[in-house]
Amino acid sequence: MLKFLSVKQSSDSRRTFLRKSVALVPIASIAGCDLTSTTPSNTATPSTQASASPYTPVFFDAKEWAFIGAAVDRLIPADANGPGAIDAGVPEFIDRQMDTPYAHGALWYMQGPFQEGPPELGYQLKLVPRDVYRMGIAAVDGYCSKTYNKTFAALDTATRDTVLGQLETDKIEFDEVPAGTFFAQLLQNTREGFFCDPVHGGNRNMVGWKTIGFPGARADFMDFVNQDGKPYPYGPVSIKGERT
Repeated sequence: MLKFLSVKQSSDSRRTFLRKSVALVPIASIAGCDLTSTTPSNTATPSTQASASPYTPVFFDAKEWAFIGAAVDRLIPADANGPGAIDAGVPEFIDRQMDTPYAHGALWYMQGPFQEGPPELGYQLKLVPRDVYRMGIAAVDGYCSKTYNKTFAALDTATRDTVLGQLETDKIEFDEVPAGTFFAQLLQNTREGFFCDPVHGGNRNMVGWKTIGFPGARADFMDFVNQDGKPYPYGPVSIKGERT
């Protein structure tokens, strides 16, 4: 069963997926602690965002940017339950992350030897996130061009889902980066972009937090702890004090 969210899933499935996703996102991504950028995000993708001043990617080129938008749109699509990854500015979040120490692998031990090992040993590749994205996108577009005579972004939504499912289950073999590794990187960063504090470029208008009823960076919400099943009555607040 695919772990990413398809528009074919029910509203309950979508909400359940998003709630479970929070547990897989580092708390630093949700609350946020890197305040190096104070510029509010404006937009995310070339396709569905109607607001002014579209975001210009810094790391991704035009073809890569088209892939990112098309892929995250299928991982968390908009539906009757609420906005999706595009509306939340997830592509902008991912692009901005590519210029952080994380994306450069600056905080990782990156000395050889690099050997394939069992999953419990953790990440063993010599590739940092920037490399995973650059090589992974090129590999997926190459596969789609060969198989469907189109890039990934040019495929219809059903075929995009098929390709993403093949990536997730490692049913496609690439030379430079494992398909499953690339998919896992993309899915994790999509989750992070949907639920991070807006200061990082994602979760625009706090749509991710509103979807799951997360209070955000409020100073105190202890009065509502242990009130199982009772919706939080106030909207979320961002680190910068933005409210919805």
